[in-house]
Amino acid sequence: MASKPSARLAALTVAAVCSAASTIVLTSPAHADSVRVHDIQGSTRLSPYAGEQVTDVAGIVTGVRGYGSSRGFWIQDPRPDADPATSEGVFVFTGSTPKGVAVGDAVTVSGTVSEYVPGGTSSGNQSLTEITRPVFTVVSSGNEVPDATTVSARTVPRAYAPEGDEAANGSVNGLPLRPAKYALDHYESLEGMNVRVADARVVGASDPYTELWVTVKPWENANRRGGTVYGTYDSQNTGRLQIQSLGKPADFPDANVGDTLAGTTAGPLDYNQYGGYTLVASEIGALESGGTERESTRRQSSRELAVATYNVENLDPSDETFAAHADAIVHNLASPDIVSLEEIQDNSGATDDGTVAADATVGKLIDAIVAAGGPRYDWRGIDPVDGEDGGQPGGNIRQAFLFNPERVSFTDRGAGDATTATGVTKVRGRAALTHSPGRVDPANPAWDDSRKPLAGEFVFRGRTVLVIANHFNSKGGDQSLSAQYQPPARGSETQRHLQAKAVNTFVKDVLSTQKNADVIALGDINDFEFSRTTRILEDDGALWSAVKSLPRSERYSYVYQGNSQVLDQILVSPSIRWGGRLSYDSVHVNAEFHDQISDHDPQVLRFRP
Repeated sequence: MASKPSARLAALTVAAVCSAASTIVLTSPAHADSVRVHDIQGSTRLSPYAGEQVTDVAGIVTGVRGYGSSRGFWIQDPRPDADPATSEGVFVFTGSTPKGVAVGDAVTVSGTVSEYVPGGTSSGNQSLTEITRPVFTVVSSGNEVPDATTVSARTVPRAYAPEGDEAANGSVNGLPLRPAKYALDHYESLEGMNVRVADARVVGASDPYTELWVTVKPWENANRRGGTVYGTYDSQNTGRLQIQSLGKPADFPDANVGDTLAGTTAGPLDYNQYGGYTLVASEIGALESGGTERESTRRQSSRELAVATYNVENLDPSDETFAAHADAIVHNLASPDIVSLEEIQDNSGATDDGTVAADATVGKLIDAIVAAGGPRYDWRGIDPVDGEDGGQPGGNIRQAFLFNPERVSFTDRGAGDATTATGVTKVRGRAALTHSPGRVDPANPAWDDSRKPLAGEFVFRGRTVLVIANHFNSKGGDQSLSAQYQPPARGSETQRHLQAKAVNTFVKDVLSTQKNADVIALGDINDFEFSRTTRILEDDGALWSAVKSLPRSERYSYVYQGNSQVLDQILVSPSIRWGGRLSYDSVHVNAEFHDQISDHDPQVLRFRP
């Protein structure tokens, strides 16, 4: 089975206990006799026995994991206590494929109780209580596995998580669990136990790691295509739950958003760095199709300019997705007049050989579009300085413009390069770029190790339209929604705020030169339409995110951990917003599907300049 990179701590067999500052400290092993599983789990997120040796902990084996970096088995005490906050299950970490143990075995386990933080302590993730360095004895086999606890809309609270303890930097680790009040507390109270969901709708498509996401709350922020929309920082969607498999990868369903796992899906409840609480299924419900189909937008009229943004996910000449991307551009996007492409890699792809040109990459896509029945696009771009724009090492990703020369013309002006900033000037009374194509403020530290905006000057039906293609800093490194810190920190947005300020300042320069200039800033903004990043881009009314013209339930271009959300945006200047008769479409062709060719959905704006 394919597995994601592991961040398992090398010192996992050493006791790990969180202090007030949530750092890992080492303790000397002690001994604890006659301890039950619920005693080990305790009524907070941290075991009261962390760092201690426990002896002959009894339980029934409910699942065995013999793959990946976290191998071992789960046990559950068939004689629970009366406290709903204390879990009756725990993971026994063996390090290698467990031998001599099977589901249904009654065992006694001796070992060291440990708090393992998936992803390492710097990730901010919660910890997983485990018994490590185990010595176990099979007492009997063929026993009935404890009944699975149902996780449903009736059991999962509406509130997501308690606010963290200020004295512990916002950590919830030391707080008593209140499983009837908070969803994260409810899931934590079931950590390691056998749980089940029934007739669960898929809200995150299957991925190559044999994972998908379901919701146990089908009404929760639902959209018409079966997803769950993330519309504010306070709408974390408590019904979401990740599903993995204890079985063979070939047996895992190829599910799309809107499908249903009919019947019962059951197995131990785990916690991992790639999604938090996860049902590791030994039994998976039957896949029932929800009928979700890829969308197609309408074709623009002769008087409408159609502008699109499309993240093609590290496209390079060695990829086998060119025909599929071309088909999406021609048939699903209806051949927009201008397409901003993000994540165009250089001609050698991820090979780190100093290549920065991307003419082969873009040329291959243009040829594929013609073969799919579309126009022969022309293109413009600027090669980055090798290794300076982030992304996959060696790939030198950048933005590029495609444009249909039968519909629009490109105004070439100046000799823009990777380090030369384009400016704003006035030509015949109208705002114009000093370099077209050109980069916006490329020396600004806001763009360190990140993509610099690409600006271009287009003419449609005699009207100049200035377009700025963006790919802002990613969310990598942000704490997860299920982190031990609540609310979680979003450290990556600091750079995006600076980037948004730089773009907003440039647009204001344009508008101060020509008040009614048609300006479009678009691309992979890597932030939500309700975020501060977007508010900074929109500052003083210079721009407006046109995705907000859609109903709230339709605002999404990306699905992450079961949350349908906006990352890709098209922002417009006041002249377009108020006078352009605009229409906006988030064209869902990728994010909701297991066989996606990109993890982003393209966006299309049509208006009359």
